[in-house]
Parts: sequence; structure tokens; C-alpha cells
Amino acid sequence: METQRIMEIPHRSIDKRPRKRPRLTWDMPPPPPPIPPPLPCKVLPASNRSQEVGNGIVPNHVYSSSMFYRGTSRNGSPPWRPDDKDGHYVFAVGENLTPRYRILGKMGEGTFGQVLECLDNEKKEVVAIKIVRSLIKYREAAMTEIDVLMRLAKHDVSVMHDLCLIHTDLKPENILLVSSEFIKVPDYKFLSRTTKDGSYFKNLPKTSSIKLIDFGSTTFEHQDHSYVVSTRHYRAPEVILGLGWNYPCDLWSVGCILVELCTGEALFQTHENLEHLAMMERVLGPLPPQMVVRADRRAEKYFRRGARLGWPDSSTSRESMRAVWKLPRLPNLIMQHVDHSAGDLIDLLQGLLRYEPVERLRAREALRHPFFLPGDPKRYGYSL
Repeated sequence: METQRIMEIPHRSIDKRPRKRPRLTWDMPPPPPPIPPPLPCKVLPASNRSQEVGNGIVPNHVYSSSMFYRGTSRNGSPPWRPDDKDGHYVFAVGENLTPRYRILGKMGEGTFGQVLECLDNEKKEVVAIKIVRSLIKYREAAMTEIDVLMRLAKHDVSVMHDLCLIHTDLKPENILLVSSEFIKVPDYKFLSRTTKDGSYFKNLPKTSSIKLIDFGSTTFEHQDHSYVVSTRHYRAPEVILGLGWNYPCDLWSVGCILVELCTGEALFQTHENLEHLAMMERVLGPLPPQMVVRADRRAEKYFRRGARLGWPDSSTSRESMRAVWKLPRLPNLIMQHVDHSAGDLIDLLQGLLRYEPVERLRAREALRHPFFLPGDPKRYGYSL
């Protein structure tokens, strides 16, 4: 029963550093619905306390704490206490989450729940434990994530699409380095500059091994694909236009991530659909008319007659105009950060960031691209 609510994630560190434009107040998601107060506990005779907590009992149909599942308390868990107003588990540093895990602190918090840093008393190592919010939709998402992780445990992540799985939320925050160790190497771009010791060094990860995390939004191919997915900055155009989506939406996200790795900043720093589409056209050229014609009725408001994007309009702010107009075309953007031998990288990105999903590179095609073939690193504009 415990695995239905808590998942162990070995970790070293979690990066929290997205450099993106601040979210505007009118684009904030609606607040979550209020959580009803727990029902009064009823004192029962000792013979009837099969699901007793302290001096009361939680009925099977009441979900008043994320430390309970269908009224059954966890063996060895800390004393029962209600969750906070958002459904997050309330904890105290130093107490045992279960007999095996002792809470050391809080690592982070997100939409689905929070991650606690805990000591595994059996393996004597520090782990990260994800505790989802005590709301039905988040519990269901957690069960999907458990199912996906169990499937992936039997296969390599490279066959994720072969397993009919679509991640839908690929972004730098969900791609972690296995090790936090690094090495110092000379940065040849700055060797000509005068420094105190006559050289300039940069830190590089000791290993390029990574872990893909957060499968809570993963969906199967046969499930409904009409709702909005992906974090805004990595969202594919077909999602914004309401055309439905499939595996290619993951590849669009990968393209955005590669640009961010190259430049150090998110490619599309926006929180609004019309501005997002304007940024896409600024970097990649105009949207295909045949794609605009197929757009969902709710997306028609973004276009004028003739399939032209209706940006800027009367409500467009100067800040929005500056944010869009400062963006260069994709090849020029890459050339600003990589030397003139970066043709393969530009070609790869143009394949991953094609508007039409059916024309976008598939995962296996992208892996076979010349950019990933072994060779001289300087060929791609990088000096190791």
C-alpha cells in the first residue's frame, strides 16, 4: 500500500534555476478548489478500532491526509495530522515518515506535491521521497507515474515511444545529472583575455549521464490527447492551436531544450498563447496556412483573415513587443553562441522544431543525426 503514495528517487541534487520572464498576473492558473474540512472523528470501543488513529477513526470514503490511503494508517508513521489547505502533507524534520525513512528536510514543492529529503535507515543513504497532494486527481496521476516507472524499469528510456508512452513535460528541470561532480577545463574562448593566472577555466560535469524524471504527466498513445500539455516554454504549436498531439510534442520540447543548453536561456520566454506564436514566427518563420486552417475554434482569435497571425494587436504591451522583436532567426541565434562549424546543430534543431508534427524528426531519426556522430568536438563549435 505504501508504494501507492510514496516513491523513492535516489538523488544528489535538484536544480532550481530557470531563467525566464516573470509570469503575468492575468496568466496565473486558477486557484485549486477548497478542501473540505475533515469529518469529526468518532470514538469507538477498542474492539472496533481496526482503522483507529489516536482516539478516532477515519472512514474509508474520507481522504483527510496524504499519510492515509482509504482510511488505512501507515504502520510506524508519525502521529496523524491534517494536511495543509492545498493538500500538502504536513511534516516535522526529524520524525520518521515510516520506520525505514527519517525526514531530514524539504527539497522542493510543485503542482503535484512535495519532495522530502530522507535518510534510508536500511541502506544508510540519503534519498528523495515524493509525496503527492491528497487530492484524487493527483493520486491518480501518481498511480500513472508508478505504472510508467515500473514499465521503464524493464526497458531502456530510449524505447519509451515504443512502449506507447508520451512524456508531455520534457524540460531542463526534469533532466538531472546522475553525479554532481565536475572537472575544470580551459575555456579556449577566453584564453586570449588577460586574467590573473594567465588562463580561464570552466566547470564541466565529470559524466554526461542523466536521469529523466517526473512521469506524472505521462500518457499512453490510446488516451485522450485534446487537453493542454507541456510546460509553457516547451509547448509545441499543435498544442496551442488545439490540433491534438502525440509523440512529436516531446521532440519539439527536446528542440527547445537543446537551444536553451546552447544559449543559457529559454527560447520562448512567454506566458501567453498569442505572444508565444509570435515568438515562434520570429524565430522559425510563419506558421503553415494549412495548419492555421485546421486550428481549433478557440485558437481562431489569434489570426486575421488569410491565416496571418494577429500580433501585435491593440492590447499588446511594449514589453511584449520588445520580447518578440529582440529574438533573431534560429540560425543567427545559434551562431551567436557557437562558432561557424555549427551547421549540424542548426540542421538538427530545424528538424526538431518543424511546425507540422508529421514532418518533425522522430526520436530515432534525431539520434542518427550527424550532430550526434562521434568525431572532433571542435567540429560542432565546442572546445572540451
